Amino acid sequence: LSNKELYNILKLRSEVFVVEQTCPFLDPDGKDFKALHIFLEEEGEVLAYARLFQKGIVYNEASIGRVVVNPDYRTSGYGKLLMERAIKYIFEEMNEIEIKIQAQSYLYNFYSSFGFIPISEEYPEDDIPHIDMLLKKEA
Repeated sequence: LSNKELYNILKLRSEVFVVEQTCPFLDPDGKDFKALHIFLEEEGEVLAYARLFQKGIVYNEASIGRVVVNPDYRTSGYGKLLMERAIKYIFEEMNEIEIKIQAQSYLYNFYSSFGFIPISEEYPEDDIPHIDMLLKKEA
């Protein structure tokens, strides 16, 4: 990532995860160094972003995290496009067979639409309800 790309990604993550969701937490958690960063941008503005991990870094399975869509583009379909590309990359390029996510519960239906199934009960993470979900590659 260039300095500008990194800055714009961290800015969007902070705008949504810290400010919009009123959740004070340290977003740069040290895992960014081990992540593959994917994002959609237009004229230097980050529209959607996620970070991907090989298995064994965050979970025993490959994972997708920090999925975020710029609030100005939430009805654009960019979140769906981003997830489709992330899943395809993990299955086809990383040759992984399972993807685990920690989903905010209100996005359950969004992640279910890609085939993710719940593998935990709902639990609070930074005072926001979450659920762990898993997607297995079709044989």
